[in-house]
Amino acid sequence: MQLRELISAREIAARVAALGNEIAARLPQGTVTVVGVLRGAFIFMADLVRAIPRDVRCDFLGVRSYGPATETSGVVQITSDLSLPIAGQHVLLVEDIVDTGLTLRYLLDVLQARAPASLHVCTLLNKRSRRRIEVPLDFVGFDIPDHFVVGYGLDAAQKHRGLAYVAVLDQ
Repeated sequence: MQLRELISAREIAARVAALGNEIAARLPQGTVTVVGVLRGAFIFMADLVRAIPRDVRCDFLGVRSYGPATETSGVVQITSDLSLPIAGQHVLLVEDIVDTGLTLRYLLDVLQARAPASLHVCTLLNKRSRRRIEVPLDFVGFDIPDHFVVGYGLDAAQKHRGLAYVAVLDQ
């Protein structure tokens, strides 16, 4: 397996800074509850909350839909639920990557049932060509082609998460 850089650390940093300003400008006033989807979004979320010039609360949802495979199973399982209530809160759901849309659709339904004041989605990566179900994306870092990617929090069987850039994993 070989890694081929797709998005550099410099490009990511610039885009995350811009996303922070876009989010602050477009979300309703007040505190934003940022919910990161574990495990892949934790690095992106850490950088993103520092880039949002507003008060934020942070929480996480653990989900599993891939297991050890590189293709989604289509079955989403919550492995760790929120620790904070989101009723009446302005919520920003932070994903590492949206491809089929199945996981995101499930999460949006679960969170919407908890009555947030507003619910928005920010993803680092959007793999539009793999979409099986339409989902709303309010903030997108990068649109990418249909490659299996790792780095900046994304992994392949728990490897390559710590890369400062996003790479294509050529097998």
